[in-house]
This record gives sequence, structure tokens and C-alpha cells, in this order.
Amino acid sequence: MSAPKVEIYTKWGCPYCVRAKALLDRKGVAYEEYDITMGGPKRAEMVSRVPGAVTVPQVLVNDRALGGCDDLFALDARGKLDELLAA
Repeated sequence: MSAPKVEIYTKWGCPYCVRAKALLDRKGVAYEEYDITMGGPKRAEMVSRVPGAVTVPQVLVNDRALGGCDDLFALDARGKLDELLAA
């Protein structure tokens, strides 16, 4: 079984981004981080992949948008995050 593809869009200095990455790190999850601090093509990509997204972080697992930091912690509190990361 292969590991899920985890991606996170972040901005420099964002405390929510730091918290979300720390949660993923604690779970031993490898992820691809896209820094959109200066905008550009990666920010446009985020908006096209997660319509309506205006804040960071934005976390995706296997191309499924999970939301931001609070959403990630809520999934974890319900035991659903581990299921998604194991799929």
C-alpha cells in the first residue's frame, strides 16, 4: 500500500500553517509544501484546486481538499484524519 499524497499551501509567518504542519509531522506524514507568500502561480493553483479558498493553510490528501488548520484538527479529534492518511 502506498502512502497518500499530502499537499499543503502555506505562507511565511502563518501560525496556523505551523500548527497544521506540526500535526502532520507528529503523525509522521510526508507532505509537499507550496509557499504562496508572494502569490504567483502556486496561489492561482490553490484557488483553482480549492474554490473559495482565501486563507492558508489549505491541506489536500490525494487531491481531496480537507480545509485549513482548524479543519485538520477537527478531523483528528474525530479520528477521521488517521483514516484519510492511511487510505
